[in-house]
Amino acid sequence: MQNSRGKVLIVDDEAAIRQMICLAVTRAGYACLEAADAGEAQARIINDTPDVVLLDWMLPGVSGVEYARRLRREKLTQHLPIIMLTARTEEEDKVRGLESGADDYITKPFSTRELLARINAILRRHAPLVADVPVEAEGLVLDPATHRVSANGQSLALGPTEFRLLHFFMTYPERVHTRERLLNGVWGDNVYVEERTVDVHIRRLRKALTPSAHDRLIQTVRGAGYRFSAQG
Repeated sequence: MQNSRGKVLIVDDEAAIRQMICLAVTRAGYACLEAADAGEAQARIINDTPDVVLLDWMLPGVSGVEYARRLRREKLTQHLPIIMLTARTEEEDKVRGLESGADDYITKPFSTRELLARINAILRRHAPLVADVPVEAEGLVLDPATHRVSANGQSLALGPTEFRLLHFFMTYPERVHTRERLLNGVWGDNVYVEERTVDVHIRRLRKALTPSAHDRLIQTVRGAGYRFSAQG
């Protein structure tokens, strides 16, 4: 039977882990691609165009964190969903992994059931947005149909999660959104994503909007959450 749910690229230098994950994703209906390092992964991405990358932190040569940053810089892969796999459990390591460009983070050892839930969730989050109508505020324009954001006519580069986060904010301006509401609205009904993840992506979104000074539109409401507002 041909796999139809999408392609999962597993980037890990341990063949046993790749085999275990590959068996699980294949049984779940996904096509499985494998790579032992960043070089092999790049070739796979160019030739096979995966839908999601499972990227190990500790890779020989170029680390997973470094490679995630590279993927986010390149036009071909700037919107490619990335799940970081690592044995590191400290909060600062999770933040570093997310700030490198990863959309999600899972620590070893993990169950294949949890991993599949995360893969399914991240692919739902990156599915085409329902509303294709462009939204605009203060010269900031987001077009869901073309997945482009511009500020005063200049194109801005946003990661996939930051794009969805900005779209949510611009669709519901002036409202105060708790972290929980942002998780439900942007990430979907996914119990595996921690509230701290919201803060990391807010920080990344503000950084992307800083060159045009539109970062001021993303306001922190102390003790409540965040708000998108053109008012001071």
